[in-house]
Amino acid sequence: MKTKSFFSTPTGLIVRDILVTIFLAGIATLIAFWFFRTVPENPANIALVYITALVLIARFTTGYVYGIIASLFGVVSVNFLFTYPYFAFNFTMTGYPITFLFMLIISITISAMTSRIKLQGKILLEREKLLMEAEKEKMRANLLRSVSHDLRTPLTGIIGNSSTYLDNKDSLSEEEKIRIIGHINEDSNWLLNMVENLLSVTRIDEHSMGIATSLESVEEVVAEAILRIQKRLPDMQINVTVPEHYLLIPMDAMLIEQVIINLLENAVVHSKTTLPIELTVTEEDKMVCFHVKDYGIGITPERLPTIFDGVPYSHMNTQDSHKGIGIGLSICKTIITAHGGSIAAVNHEKGCCFSFTLPKEENS
Repeated sequence: MKTKSFFSTPTGLIVRDILVTIFLAGIATLIAFWFFRTVPENPANIALVYITALVLIARFTTGYVYGIIASLFGVVSVNFLFTYPYFAFNFTMTGYPITFLFMLIISITISAMTSRIKLQGKILLEREKLLMEAEKEKMRANLLRSVSHDLRTPLTGIIGNSSTYLDNKDSLSEEEKIRIIGHINEDSNWLLNMVENLLSVTRIDEHSMGIATSLESVEEVVAEAILRIQKRLPDMQINVTVPEHYLLIPMDAMLIEQVIINLLENAVVHSKTTLPIELTVTEEDKMVCFHVKDYGIGITPERLPTIFDGVPYSHMNTQDSHKGIGIGLSICKTIITAHGGSIAAVNHEKGCCFSFTLPKEENS
């Protein structure tokens, strides 16, 4: 259970504001004494010091009271400490009421401006929280829709094929048995990949939509992803191109491997091509770009704008309906967004290309 800080309570906030006011007013007085001793012929500097302190007090405290108190303190200090006769009040000085009035106006104006800025900051923060919550709810809804769509038909296929085998095992030929078992194995692998995708999402912080990253080798992450996908699809052909130099970028290696696997599997399964898939990594000033390019049937134009939303597409080829691409690409987008990157899909003359970017280390 988290303990509430004293300075986050109403009384604590008042104490904090008083301490801030005393501290800044005291610092201003010390600086004013230094100016008074060092540059006595230019007393205007002293007024500027107190005005600066007034601005800071208005900025770091709440409400108008502390700014007004600071303005009173500044005017009185200038009168008592830095105006002849020293260490004595002289309220008959020419221009004194005007000086006090202007410092008071400055105090109220600055306090009002800072209060408005703070209020706007709170509104923006609340808006960002609402947008983040909306994004999380959208992701959950998309995942639920995708899971219900993408898991139903593989499970139906497994149940149907296994029932067919059990009911007719004596009358089935060896070729038919191998074909049925192959379908069961294919659907089971698809479900395994689906579970891996869902587990990937659990690595993303549900409160901040962020992840824990570390510097990882791009070449090693790509190699591991290819090794994993080729265990599942041993006949898959991939042409890989990566930068020649050793490239490190901040990422969660397991999540990025899952993204690459999803895109490669999507390319080989849905493109309906026997040509090799191209995986290319390029480097820009602040980003590293990953491209997965296939030479297949491409994606229908009306599907492209929503392909990462996780919404099942009813017009897909029914022969491929058990291999819905909704959940995999939706999770890809979630992972890349959590890394601070972007992901996109475009058709080219002979197929489709999926690309995503990851930011480099800030000081690299």
